[in-house]
Amino acid sequence: MTNGLPRLSIVGLPETAVKESQDRVRSALLNCQFEFPLQRVTINLAPADLPKEGGRFDLAIALGILAASRQIPTHSLSQYEFIGELALSGQVRPVRGVLPMALEARQAQRQVVVPFDNAIEASIINGVSILPVKHLLDICAHLRNLTPIIPYHTNHPPCSPARVTSLADLSEVRGQHHAKRALEIAAAGGHNLLMLGPPGTGKTMLASRMPSILPPMTEDEALSTATIASIASSGFDVSQWGIRPFRTPHHTASAVALVGGGSHPRPGEISLAHNGILFLDELPEFDKRVLEVLREPLESGRITISRAAHQAEFPANFQLITAMNPCPCGYLGDTSGRCQCNPQQISRYRSRISGPLLDRIDLHIEVPNLPRSELRQDDNRETSAQVCQRVVNTRNRQLQRSGKANSRLTNREIEQFCQLTETDERLLDRAMEQLGLSARAWYRILKVARTIADLSASEKIQTVHLTEAITYRRLERKGNLL
Repeated sequence: MTNGLPRLSIVGLPETAVKESQDRVRSALLNCQFEFPLQRVTINLAPADLPKEGGRFDLAIALGILAASRQIPTHSLSQYEFIGELALSGQVRPVRGVLPMALEARQAQRQVVVPFDNAIEASIINGVSILPVKHLLDICAHLRNLTPIIPYHTNHPPCSPARVTSLADLSEVRGQHHAKRALEIAAAGGHNLLMLGPPGTGKTMLASRMPSILPPMTEDEALSTATIASIASSGFDVSQWGIRPFRTPHHTASAVALVGGGSHPRPGEISLAHNGILFLDELPEFDKRVLEVLREPLESGRITISRAAHQAEFPANFQLITAMNPCPCGYLGDTSGRCQCNPQQISRYRSRISGPLLDRIDLHIEVPNLPRSELRQDDNRETSAQVCQRVVNTRNRQLQRSGKANSRLTNREIEQFCQLTETDERLLDRAMEQLGLSARAWYRILKVARTIADLSASEKIQTVHLTEAITYRRLERKGNLL
């Protein structure tokens, strides 16, 4: 605050919403019966080269003005971090991005003052004191030691299989035992999966049951997933704490919507699916250029978004589940003979999925149309809890052996943990030659075989495990689906 004509200016690359905070702050202070300084007031948002956006700075700006004008005590301000948007009346409104701020406040060993509606989200972080406020006067009374704010406490349920009891259950799917087996293998090893079949055979139904058989999230996984959701436009839903995300973008989604971006990069669908499932239904209907952007994050588990001004890196360790029809009309091979697609249409339809992307999908399965008699007789159906228990046991074997899921094994680790006998090596070589598979597919077959062996509690990969792993690549030949 300096002498001069009364004026409030904000520096430090503020965007429109931040610039407008001067009007919100002025009105809030006057409506709360505070004096607005009749001096030149400069608000510096550091660092100066980082763009600022949103209304989360309002509360901190208002308290900074009150402290500089000696209307509130300043000796205890260094103990707190403030975040919140102000209404014209002085009420504190909820904002996005509270969770990562609470993480930083815990590292700095400071208390966090947050809007009351954000308190339950911020309290997910253990070891940090959360002070929820509804009005600017509440925090001012607290700083003056008139009416102390009681720290917010809540008991969050642990990350356990009990957290997913509300999800759709695998026992609801009749028939399709081969597809259920592939789903279990994909969940156990973290493998990507492609389902090919006509409409109405249960592809989407199977995919939606995938989260119910995945291992429960660890505390670190749940925290990283919640932090990404906190800074996204939709925000974080506390009821989803500890439940793996299941994202299903429409096939009209753009590349930016899928991987993230914008003038100020925001996480896209692949980052919102971090530690969870990204399900792409009607895969060939996606724009081919959109699908190609998935290739790098599928390998690295991260996405780097580069813009002229700055870069942003988001985690994207997701599991890709896809579904597609065998032809444009969807009824190729149907006994009714209703498919009228010619070979050129079918080839053009399937060529929308490039060979390199298909190569990165570990399991390719067919989901055929089953007769009604078989659907009626299917009474011995396992629940998601039963399958999940086997998946958890299998995943624990992988973590004890290599510290990661089999889908994330490096080439050196594959040579160490996926050794084959000479007979099995010759078997794999013949399969590679007959199916025309790439070197990447060779490594991915070994990863799947290792997962199948782990499901059988086998220390070594047997011929039966390798043979089953090869069958999950039989829909692929010379880079194209059959």
